[in-house]
Amino acid sequence: MKRELQLAALLASVVLLAGALALLQIHSQIFAAQWFVFSSLLTSFILLQCWQRRALNRAAVGSPLYPTLGWANRITLLRGVLIAACGGFLWADAPGIATAWICAPLYTVAAILDRVDGFVARRSGRTTLLGTEFDTVVDALGLLVVPLLAVGLDKIHWSYLLVSAAYYLFQLGLYWRRQHGKAVYPLVPNNLRRALAGFQMGFVAVVLWPPFLAPMTNVIGIAFMVPVLIGFGVDWLVVSGGIHPQLPATTRLFNNLAVFSTTFFQPALRLLLLMALFMFSRSSDLAQLTQDNSFWSAAALNYTLGLCAAMIVLGFGGRIGALVLLGLLAWYFPAVSLNSAMGVVIVSAVWILLLGCGRFSLWQGDDRWVTRYDG
Repeated sequence: MKRELQLAALLASVVLLAGALALLQIHSQIFAAQWFVFSSLLTSFILLQCWQRRALNRAAVGSPLYPTLGWANRITLLRGVLIAACGGFLWADAPGIATAWICAPLYTVAAILDRVDGFVARRSGRTTLLGTEFDTVVDALGLLVVPLLAVGLDKIHWSYLLVSAAYYLFQLGLYWRRQHGKAVYPLVPNNLRRALAGFQMGFVAVVLWPPFLAPMTNVIGIAFMVPVLIGFGVDWLVVSGGIHPQLPATTRLFNNLAVFSTTFFQPALRLLLLMALFMFSRSSDLAQLTQDNSFWSAAALNYTLGLCAAMIVLGFGGRIGALVLLGLLAWYFPAVSLNSAMGVVIVSAVWILLLGCGRFSLWQGDDRWVTRYDG
C-alpha cells in the first residue's frame, strides 16, 4: 500500500504540473505557480489522510488487511485530487468567470464519483473501514473548498460556510470528549443524513456553473443549509449522550417525527409551493423577465413551471420536479426581485428535494434512487 500511495503521489504531481502548464498559457507565471503550490499542498493533505488510516484497509475490525487500496479507494483518491485542483484557485488571483468554468466541471465530476466509489466497493466486494472514513474526509474537504470558492464568486451567502465548519467542529468536539475521558456514543445509521450530505455536494457543484446566479443561489443555499445544521445538532446530542436512540421513548419520538413529516409536513410543503408559485405567476415579475429573454417565451416558461408544480403536487417524481424548478429559478430569475412568494417557492422546493414528497404521492421512484446503496 505504501508503494501504491507513492505512485499515486507521483501521478498526482504529474497531473497538477500539466495543469499548471496549461494555466500558464492563459494566465501569468505567478498565477500558475500559486495554483500548483496550493493544489499540491491540498493533494498532500489527502494522501496523508489516506496513509494515516492505512490500518483500516480491511473489511471489518479483526479482518486481515488488504494488500492494495482497491478501485473504490483509488476513485476516492481521484476525487481528492480533483478537489485539490479546485482548491488551488482559492489563493490564486484569477478572473471569476475563468475560475467558475474550470472548477465547476472538476467538482461536478468529483461529486458524481462520490456515488461511483461506493458502487464499485459494493459490486467488487471490497467495502472497507478505510473507504468509509476516507470518503467522509474527502467529502468534508470538498464542502470546505468549493463553498469558499462560491462565496468568493458571490454565488452563495457567506453563512453557508457554517455547513463547511460543521463537520470540523463536530470532529473537534469528539476529539475533546475523548481527550477528557467523556463517553462518545455511536451514531445510528440514517439514510437522511447520507442524503443530505449528497445533496450538499450536488448543490455546490451546480452553483459554481456560471449560468446560475445570485441572489437566487444565495436563498437556495440558505434553504439547503438549515436542515444540515439541524442534523448536525441532533447528531451531536446523540454522540454526547444528550439523546439515547436506544431508549424506547426516544425511538418512539423519532418514529413519530418521521410519521409526522411523511404524513403532514411534506404534503403541506407541496401545497404551499403550489400556492406560492401561483401567486408569483400572477405577478408582473414573470412578464418582465420574459421580455428580454429570447430563449423562453412567457408561455413556455409558464408551461415548464406548471409541469414542475404538477409533478410536485401529485408526488409523481416530485424530487425531479423540484430540482428542475430550482434550476429554472437560479438560471432565469436572478434579476427578479425576491418577494415573499418567491422565498416560499424556493424553501419549499429545496426541502421537497431533500425530504421527498411524503404520503399521497403517485410515484416516488426518485426517492428510492436517493436512499439506495448502488451496487
